[in-house]
Amino acid sequence: MDLQVICQQVETIAKKAGQFIREERQKITTDDIELKGKASLVTYVDKNAERMIVEELKALLPEAGFITEEGTASATDEQLKWVVDPLDGTTNFIHGLFPHSVSIALVDGEEPIVGVVYEVGQDELFSAWKDGGAWLNGERIAVSKSATHEDALLATGFPYYNFEMLSDYLKLLEFFMIETRGMRRMGSAAVDLAYVACGRFDGFFEHALHAWDVAAGILLIKEAGGKVCDFKGENNFLFGKEIVASNANYFPDFFKKVNQFLGAH
Repeated sequence: MDLQVICQQVETIAKKAGQFIREERQKITTDDIELKGKASLVTYVDKNAERMIVEELKALLPEAGFITEEGTASATDEQLKWVVDPLDGTTNFIHGLFPHSVSIALVDGEEPIVGVVYEVGQDELFSAWKDGGAWLNGERIAVSKSATHEDALLATGFPYYNFEMLSDYLKLLEFFMIETRGMRRMGSAAVDLAYVACGRFDGFFEHALHAWDVAAGILLIKEAGGKVCDFKGENNFLFGKEIVASNANYFPDFFKKVNQFLGAH
């Protein structure tokens, strides 16, 4: 299996879905918005984009299963699985905000081996395949070199349905607000991870995530020279609903602080 060739084909699929999302952005009305859960929104654009993506991925690798946000297709016991978020940042999309993105990953067991994140607003295509490096619009990318809190610009996501960590989360945010260059909350975890991979952010952490939010970004960061773990410093970040990611220089201090406040959860 030539992962580079597969990655190139996935890039084409992601951009096609992104073009559909771009074209539909001005057509969305309040009647098109459905509530999946508290503050969790979905539209026909998410669903139709996922159908488009799944159809093309099935043709690309018929033997692979699927883990998809909108449930268009599902996995059973396949070793290879596509992990798809057709529109990461739906709330941003509905409100006319960027970023919002298409995220597609191919995982072997629990290891991402191909990852593509297409940020629609700036037409930025992030991609990686195992042992092939990480790329942005065809140019090689790498994580930042910052090593201290005072030099770090960080990203996170705010809890919107699972508030069990909220008190400790706020304490951690207070520390980072005081000690770093600042915090950003972009509204698309896939893009946050891509931005860590290309050095725009020095670190990212969040909880209550799903595999489709992070699968592609995990590979981007690893191939760009960064590190990824869960809040306990272990490897349960794809399906464990929590992630810490940063460049290698900053990782020890960054993880230590996240673990201090959130590791016990």
